[in-house]
Parts: sequence; C-alpha cells; structure tokens
Amino acid sequence: MSILSRDKWEKLTHKKNLSGAEALEAVNKDGYDLQYVKDQTPEICLAAVNDNGFALKYVKDQTPEICLSAVNDYSDAIKFVKYQTPEICLAAVRQDGETLKYVRNQAPKICLAAVSEDGDALEYVIDQTPEICLAAVKQNGYALQYVKEQTPEICLAAVNECGDALQYVEERFLDDEIIVVNGKKYRLMEEV
Repeated sequence: MSILSRDKWEKLTHKKNLSGAEALEAVNKDGYDLQYVKDQTPEICLAAVNDNGFALKYVKDQTPEICLSAVNDYSDAIKFVKYQTPEICLAAVRQDGETLKYVRNQAPKICLAAVSEDGDALEYVIDQTPEICLAAVKQNGYALQYVKEQTPEICLAAVNECGDALQYVEERFLDDEIIVVNGKKYRLMEEV
C-alpha cells in the first residue's frame, strides 16, 4: 500500500469542490474533472465535453448543445444522453453506425444512417425494413447475417458486394444452378 504525500493529498481533496474560473481551467485540462465541479454552468459543462465527450456522464443539466458537442467528440457518449433528439442520434450514428445500440427511439432515418455508415449496425435495428436491409448489405455484404427477412434482391445485393456473403443466403434462395458473382462462380456454398 502506498502512502500519498501531503501535497498529492491536498491536490486530490482540493479537486472535490471546484467552482468558477478554477473549475473552467480544470475541465479545459481534463474533462473528467467535471465530476468535482460543485456549481456546473453550461460554459463549464461545454468545455468539459469538448475536452472529452465521455464527461457527459457527469453533466447534471444536459442541454441539446452540450449533448451534441459530447457526441461529436465521442459518438459513444450517446449512451449518457438523457433526452436523445433525432439530431443528436444522427450525429452519433453518422460517426459510428454501431452506436445505434444506444439509441432509444430508432426512427427509420436514424437506422438508415447507421447502416449506411456501418452495415453491421443492422444487428441493432429493431424494426428492419427492406430499404434499411438493402442499404446495410450494400455497405457490407456480411450484414446479410443480420437480415431477419431475406428477399432475393437483398441477397443478390449482399453477394454482389461480397461474394463470401453467399454463406448467409437462406437455402430457399439457392438452387443447383451456378451463380456468377464478380467473376467468380458459386454453387450453393462452395466456389467452383
């Protein structure tokens, strides 16, 4: 067990009650110091999330501006947003489609943006539509594995994007004929 020097101990205990200019200076250096700020102002909170979007989890009174800034810095900060607006959710999924898993109200526009950024985000789409599934497999053919209701159009788009996606095509859409995709010939699951 290490013993803290008096100087280090004073710095740690002093941080517990930051306010005013001292608080602003602290969060500009390290956004996480927001957790020690007694009287949070919008200016202090904004500075904290601009330094580190993850500091949003310490913001007591979240505003859309503060939340959007946090998400723009670090898309996963969406999980700490208390009141998710479509604008905030879109900002998050446009940076990283897989942050869709933290979006509470999955509007089709948000889901489409998420799978357009990362087809694998389809795994987190609650209400899949053919349009959303098609966009996902066009971005990443392997996303076919997450499609709940495959159609010939979706399967073909997936396999055209990535021939190996053929392994996820439901058997009912395959037959004994040879399928040619991107110059390669396939029969069922094997390359010819």
